[in-house]
Amino acid sequence: MKKILPLILALALSLSACGGTESPAGGTAELHVFAASSMMEALDQVIGLYQDAVPNVAVVPTYDSSGALLTQIQEGANCDLFISAAPKQMNALEESGSLMEGTRLDLLENKVVLAVPEGNPGGVTSFDRLAELLERGDVLLAAGNSDVPAGQYTQKIFSYYGLAEAVLAGSGVLTCGSNVKEVATQVSEGMVDCGVIYATDALSAGLTATDEATAEMCGQVIYPAAMLKDAAHPEEARAFLDFLATPEAGDVFARAGFTPLNK
Repeated sequence: MKKILPLILALALSLSACGGTESPAGGTAELHVFAASSMMEALDQVIGLYQDAVPNVAVVPTYDSSGALLTQIQEGANCDLFISAAPKQMNALEESGSLMEGTRLDLLENKVVLAVPEGNPGGVTSFDRLAELLERGDVLLAAGNSDVPAGQYTQKIFSYYGLAEAVLAGSGVLTCGSNVKEVATQVSEGMVDCGVIYATDALSAGLTATDEATAEMCGQVIYPAAMLKDAAHPEEARAFLDFLATPEAGDVFARAGFTPLNK
C-alpha cells in the first residue's frame, strides 16, 4: 500500500514493544469502532487493509444508525472510536465531554439522493417531481426515521419544499426505516416508489439515483470521526483514526462514493 504501510507497521511494532497493543490477558487488542451503517461496505475494506498491516490489533466494527450508536455509547457501550453520518450525534458527545480532546475531524462527505427501483415505475425523476407527487398522494416514499441522520436530511428537504412530515405520514405516502440500509432495501425490493438515501448506498445497492439534493436543500452531509475519552485502547484508536485519513483509506472511500476530506 504505497508508503503508508511501513509507517503503520513501525507504529504497530512500537506499540507492541511498550505493551500498547496487548490486552490485559496478553492477547490481541480489540479496537471497537462504532460507525454509521452507510459506511459498512467501504469501512470493512479499509479495516481489511489495516488488519493486513497491523495483525495484532483486531478492529471490531459495529454498524447502525448514528442515533442508535449514540444511544449505545451514552449507555456505556464499549467504544473506542465513533464515526457518525452527521455532526449532530458527534456534537452531543462533545458537549457531554465524552470525546478525547483534539481527536475530532471531519472525515468524509456524502450526498443525499433520490433513489428509485429498477425501471422507475413511479416516474419519480427529481426532488421537484417528488414534492408534486407527495402533495397529490400519488407516490410512496421511504425515508429514515427522524432520529437518524438520513431521516433528518429528509426532513430538511421536506421543509425546503414546504411539506409537513406529519401530514405526509398521516396521508400514507411516507414510510420510515430505522437506518439508511433498511430504506435502500425497501427501494431495491420495489416496496416503495422511491427513497431518500445516501449516494454511497445507492451505489452499493445498484440503485438508480434520479436526483441529488443540493446543500441549499439539506446542508452538507459530513461524517465526523473521533476517539472516545474513555477508550480502552487509546494508542491503537489514535493509530487507526490516523489511518482513516490517509490517501490509501481515502481511495477506498472514494470508490464507494464518498468524498474524503483529509486526503
